Amino acid sequence: MDLVNVIVATIAAFGVGAVWYNVLSKPWIKAAGIPCDENGKPEGGPNPMLFALGFVFQLIVAGMMRHVFESSGTVSIGGGLVAGLGIGAFFITPWIALNNTYGGKPWALTLIDGGYATVACGVMGLVLNLF
Repeated sequence: MDLVNVIVATIAAFGVGAVWYNVLSKPWIKAAGIPCDENGKPEGGPNPMLFALGFVFQLIVAGMMRHVFESSGTVSIGGGLVAGLGIGAFFITPWIALNNTYGGKPWALTLIDGGYATVACGVMGLVLNLF
């Protein structure tokens, strides 16, 4: 059952990412410095391998969150949501900020990516404790 929870939580977080980055695609492309063609679309188009790797990386996060929740006794839906938001806001986002700061990236990129990490981890935490 834990594996099913982890997979469903990953799918939910991946879905949040689809919405998040569709809504924020233009500011994200600008902040990330992605070269675009004359139509404003990223050059070369989307690479399916990036989406596959993104899913695998989120699967790893969801699996570790499941382990941490079980170890800490986080079993309620609300507890999963709060713990997930905390993981996104206080573990993942600062690391994104660190990398972006050293890379000379604009703060807008950190806000967009860190915001997504926070919301997606919150959703993961909620879903992990639904079952």
